[in-house]
Amino acid sequence: MITLGIETSCDETAVAVIEDGFTVRSNLIARQEHLHERFGGVVPEVAARAHVETLNPLLERALAHAGIGFDDLDGVAVTAGPGLVGALLVGIAAAKAIALAARVPLIGVNHLEGHIWANFIEHGPPRPPYIALVVSGGHTMLVHLPEVHRHELLGQTLDDAAGEAFDKVARLLGLGFPGGPALNALAADGDPDAIRFPRAMEDSDDLDFSMSGLKTAVLRYVRAEQAAGRELPLPDVAASFQEAIVDVQVSKTIRAAKERSVDSVLLGGGVVANTRLRERMAEDGAAAGLRVLSPSPDLCTDNAAMIAAVGAARLARGERSMLDTAADPNLRLAP
Repeated sequence: MITLGIETSCDETAVAVIEDGFTVRSNLIARQEHLHERFGGVVPEVAARAHVETLNPLLERALAHAGIGFDDLDGVAVTAGPGLVGALLVGIAAAKAIALAARVPLIGVNHLEGHIWANFIEHGPPRPPYIALVVSGGHTMLVHLPEVHRHELLGQTLDDAAGEAFDKVARLLGLGFPGGPALNALAADGDPDAIRFPRAMEDSDDLDFSMSGLKTAVLRYVRAEQAAGRELPLPDVAASFQEAIVDVQVSKTIRAAKERSVDSVLLGGGVVANTRLRERMAEDGAAAGLRVLSPSPDLCTDNAAMIAAVGAARLARGERSMLDTAADPNLRLAP
C-alpha cells in the first residue's frame, strides 16, 4: 500500500510517500524561517502563500524520489487540523485534487496524532497502551492511548505552549526566530541550577501545565539585571529557564504513566527535539521503570511522513474522508 502524505499546518510545506504504513520512500520538507524571521514569528498569510508556491514542485520531487507516479498511489493523507486555516486549506485542496484525479481514497489526519505516530515509523507498529507527551509551538498536552486511535486527554497547557514559551524567551534574550533551537544550543553552555525559576503547577493535583508565570519570572530577572547594570549570564538564563520547563513536563508525564498503570511513554512534537527534554525524560523515565520512545529530531518537527503513517493506518481500517472535507484550525484528538 502506497500512501501520499501532505502537511501544511503551519510554516513547513511537507510531502512524503509511505509504503505499507511505516516504510518511508520519501520525506521532503521546505521550510520558511527566512520568510518569517524579520517578523519575529509566523505570519499566516505569508505562510499560506509560500505553501502555494512550494507545494507542487515538492510533490513532483517527492514522487520522483520515491520512484512512483500518481497512478501508483493507493491513498492520500493530508493534515486537516489543527493549524493555520489558510495554510491548511492549501494542503487540503491539493490532496483533494490528487485523490480525485488518481481515483484513490482521501483521509484527513489530525496533526497531533501525526506527532504521536512519528514514533512508530522508527520504533515499529503501535502496541498500546501509552502515555504521550505532545509538545510543540502550539500545543503542550498529556494523552492516554488505551488503544490504537483512541485518545484520552489528561492535561494540557492553560496558557502558552512550551514551544511558544521557548520562542518568546529566546526573543527576550535576543536570540532571534525560531528561538527554540537557538535557546537549546545556548543552554548547553549554561548552569541549569544557576537561577531558580518557578516550576508552575508542578505539585498541582491535575496534569495541566502553565508557562505564563515562568515567562514573567524570566522577564523580571532580565529587567532587574539590566537595571542594576550587570551583564546578563545568557547561557545560565537559558539553561535555568529550560530546566524549569523540563522539570514539570517530565514529572507530570511520569505521574500520568503511574496513574494509568502504563509502562510506555511516547514523546512527540517539535519541542521533543530539545536535547535536555530528551535526556531527562530518558533518565527519569528509566528510573521509574518506563520505556520512553521518541522520534529522531527530523521526525519531531512538522513532516508529512507522520501524516502518511496515520493516514495509511486509518485507510486500512476502512476510514474515508469526503471530498468536501474542511480545514479545522481547532481540530481535537478524537476520543
